[in-house]
Amino acid sequence: MNTALKIAAFATGVTTAFGAAYGVGHLTGGSSPAPRPANAAHAGHTPAPAATGAAAGQEQLPGGLRISERGYTLALENAFVTAGAPTELRFRILGADGRPVTDYRPAHEKELHLIVAPRDLATFQHLHPVRAADGTWSAPVALPAAGEYRVFADFTPAGAEEGLTLGADLHAAGELRPAPLPATGRTVTVDGYTVTLDGELTPGRAGQLTLSVGRDGRPVTDLQPYLGAAGHLVALRAGDLAYLHVHPDGHLPEGAATAGGPAVTFTTTAPSGGEYRLFLDFQHQGTVHTAAFTLPVGGAPAPAAEQTPAPTTTPTTAPAAGASGHGGAGHQH
Repeated sequence: MNTALKIAAFATGVTTAFGAAYGVGHLTGGSSPAPRPANAAHAGHTPAPAATGAAAGQEQLPGGLRISERGYTLALENAFVTAGAPTELRFRILGADGRPVTDYRPAHEKELHLIVAPRDLATFQHLHPVRAADGTWSAPVALPAAGEYRVFADFTPAGAEEGLTLGADLHAAGELRPAPLPATGRTVTVDGYTVTLDGELTPGRAGQLTLSVGRDGRPVTDLQPYLGAAGHLVALRAGDLAYLHVHPDGHLPEGAATAGGPAVTFTTTAPSGGEYRLFLDFQHQGTVHTAAFTLPVGGAPAPAAEQTPAPTTTPTTAPAAGASGHGGAGHQH
């Protein structure tokens, strides 16, 4: 996945939206390795050079907060839909010349990865849309609750040295019942699996997060590769939905039948204090599961200037703590 916690670091104006933002990690069966630098290259995403001149004093925004960046624009065909109704999400990535982009550099087995999440972060969908010859992407999406959603397109244009993530708002009409972030603690249960989160994040510092998978009281040691990686972790910051998508360190051997386990470790840097929703995708016995956590991060909250305005409405329902929330369309290919 050209993907697949993308949290951008706000460290003193020299970090980049997805260089330092990408955390990296690897599978472990026990102890965790020493943290890697926050700007270590992620597979398919390499750190951008430090800013110079006037740009050196400007802070870089995390990914997903802009609809346009570096000459590319995320253009939704229809940003207004009805909650609960079958919906096909159609969009294009436009280049600086206004024409749809049709040439991409695949990463983690896909040209583009699509994330859809409501403003209250109650649910999460990780989709893999299909691209038509004219550059139009499409994917079925489930929007069971009314409210405001954020759509994230994660991709690398052909010829680009690094990928980027663009974000756009999607409005789902219907009866609205706002819900706060669920408190999950450090252990959640999803589809009969128990997933435990270890580690802390400190704003501006690289930190490790280790997620361990078990079932029936035993560790799962035969996790399967999913899109070329042992696990995918997405983090969204509450309030503005700043976005991070990371994978374990490196690629698994081609054709590998197992990704090991039970623990998958990621290294990343939180851009600020606040609450984050973490969504871990892992595959076992041919099925992809998503475990969701709410992780408080100490430190000062993000400055107001860095946050996108939150709408006055949020989606209606929140699933039980730790539920995947992706429904039938959660992992489309």
